[in-house]
Amino acid sequence: MTDAVPARDNRQRSPDAPRPGPLGRLAGLAFRRRGRVLIAWAVGLVIAFGLSTAFGGEFANASSAPGSDSEQAQRLLGERFPGQSGDTVRVVVRADEVTSAEVRRGVSALLGELGRMPHVASVEDPYSAKGSIAPDGRTLAARVYLDVTNPNDMPVEDTERLLAAAEAAERDGLEIALGGRAVQLAEATRSGSELIGLLAAAAILLIMFGSVVAAGLPLAMAIGALAVSASLVGVVAAVVDVPDFAPIIGMTLGIALGIDYALLLVTRFREWRALGLDPEAATVATLDTAGRAVLVAGGTVMVSMSGLFVVGLSIMNGTAVVTMVATLVVMVAAITLFPALLGYLGRRIDRLRVPLGRRRAAQISADGHLVPAAGWARWSRLVQRHNVLAIVTSVALLLVLAAPFLGVHFGLPDAGNDPEDTSNRQAYDMLAEGFGPGENGPLLVAAEVSPAEGDAALQRLQAELGRTAGVAAVSPPRLDPAGDTALIVVVPTTGPQEAATEDLVQTLRDDVIPAATKGTSTEVHVGGATAAVIDLNALIANRLALLIGGVVVVSMLLLLVAFRSVVIAVTAAVMNLLSVAAAYGVVAFFLDGGWAGRLVGIDTATPMAAFVPVIMFALLFGLSMDYEVFLISRVRESWVRTQDNSRAIVTGLASTGRVITAAAAIMIVVFAAIVPSDQVFIKVFGLGMVAAILVDATIVRMLLVPAIMHLLGRSNWWLPRVMERRLPQLHVEGPPDTFLRPIDDAELLPSR
Repeated sequence: MTDAVPARDNRQRSPDAPRPGPLGRLAGLAFRRRGRVLIAWAVGLVIAFGLSTAFGGEFANASSAPGSDSEQAQRLLGERFPGQSGDTVRVVVRADEVTSAEVRRGVSALLGELGRMPHVASVEDPYSAKGSIAPDGRTLAARVYLDVTNPNDMPVEDTERLLAAAEAAERDGLEIALGGRAVQLAEATRSGSELIGLLAAAAILLIMFGSVVAAGLPLAMAIGALAVSASLVGVVAAVVDVPDFAPIIGMTLGIALGIDYALLLVTRFREWRALGLDPEAATVATLDTAGRAVLVAGGTVMVSMSGLFVVGLSIMNGTAVVTMVATLVVMVAAITLFPALLGYLGRRIDRLRVPLGRRRAAQISADGHLVPAAGWARWSRLVQRHNVLAIVTSVALLLVLAAPFLGVHFGLPDAGNDPEDTSNRQAYDMLAEGFGPGENGPLLVAAEVSPAEGDAALQRLQAELGRTAGVAAVSPPRLDPAGDTALIVVVPTTGPQEAATEDLVQTLRDDVIPAATKGTSTEVHVGGATAAVIDLNALIANRLALLIGGVVVVSMLLLLVAFRSVVIAVTAAVMNLLSVAAAYGVVAFFLDGGWAGRLVGIDTATPMAAFVPVIMFALLFGLSMDYEVFLISRVRESWVRTQDNSRAIVTGLASTGRVITAAAAIMIVVFAAIVPSDQVFIKVFGLGMVAAILVDATIVRMLLVPAIMHLLGRSNWWLPRVMERRLPQLHVEGPPDTFLRPIDDAELLPSR
């Protein structure tokens, strides 16, 4: 049995009551003009899709730090060695003797076939290139140069043709594997995670509401918003650099926020209907109360994501814009599309009931307010009685969860972290076994020399590089056609993810190269993928404090204005930081590659890319604020009405406990659906979101927040008089009593 709604609409808006706010008036207009609103959304979807098709840009994964030494090296090599500036595919061959005539014929035939395939510019001959055969004679490596600089531009079907040719050339005693970013993209699985998340969310909504119509409303709003925001990704990519993982994050975030916000709105709409409002008045009241909370919650998400601009990386800017667009579209859907849907389905909100257990009918108190569920009310009073114990236990548990982050290793996951059955991983392992771990992360040294001192300077540089501890091999300098730029390949003795490799890069830049070029005009830069990752990590580390500080301060100001309390704003920021730290610790524990990592497909110790915690912080801080707004808006609503702090906390927690739990469950299943992805970045984001939301909706929001508020008492609502006079009144909690006219108790009885 679902929550009971009166058989007739008993309450109407009083003629003498104040007019609804702007959101309420907009909701009323959308309710009455519902057909036009739906048409407008359909037209908007067509326009967004058309713009993306006509002017959409391509994804970009450039990850160099602006102005860094590695970026200067890449720019110089791209200008002076254009024939080798495209993306590459490594062909790795292993046999008992790779120089035998039989193996040589097979390798030559394979390389010849690869050279005739689309997008292959040239193929390196490993038998004539120095250093292409391992010292033990069992491993051989050749480079296939593509005519695309961005691996995302390589058609997957063409890469699959390369893989098929390599597989066909294998035979007993001859192993062949292809490696490279283009190969990694072609081997990545597509899991259809968005559909899985939607199906799981639908099941949770059905369990919560017990009605197909009530459960379908959040899904309809989320799908409508997702369709528009996903269509706009191409337009965003035409304006800023959008990495290939950003659309997945944006789509998943859009689904989760859309369902969560609509869940809050549907719950509030049913409460207003239970109090006797007709569908239009209930829609107006819903948007003028819960709608304000939705806008504040969405605003905090956008503020958090805008902090990514502080980092100064193009891929961070693109990720920020994609997620902000997704959030903005959801907010617009909540205040226009949702009331329009209620115009059609408001009276039928509890139709098509499903037998999923008994549900408590909505109860109305003598003063005309809903009585919270008994279970949540008992939990609220339990937290009130043991608030100190709840605080100590919660903080201790959060610190334990955050502890693994202290030992996290920052780096860029590479082919060595791919699944073992992929060609990309096999090529990586074969190179490391045959040539040493450093072969998978060579350093590219670019040197600009003058004709007068060129040979002597380059020979001295090569010699000094070769004598440096941690260097396994140094290639002879290779000059460009003009003779003024040289490329020297330095192979470290350690792998690209090891701390010793980072130390080597710093030693080359700070000591070896300055000493080797002293007294000359030679200018040298150390680049390559490994050096670029090192520079990227350093850039992000230097700006991380600014990012966190900026997001926290702006979010606190937003909460200060919304709830008119300094204490609420400060405690919310501190607890959200604890929640994010706990999520970081859980992710670090999974990345360690132990039993927990193997559960999600991480079978080796995997570094955390520096930009991952940055994006996670922005997302998690914003999402944590969502639940804070949901909870505190109801607490403040009761506080404004009763001026009783304890009663307000108990009522607020009991009123929102079910909603926050359901919203958290939906977000968890939506983000958990992307964890099986082969892309480590996406997997880590999914893990981080699941951990953070689970921690935030249980330990923080249902235990720590109310316990601290009980301990602080009336101090929760402290606001200096100067601020009280100057801060604007947002009324996030809404003016609930202004929507109703006084009624007699007899009116609440069912009509005969």
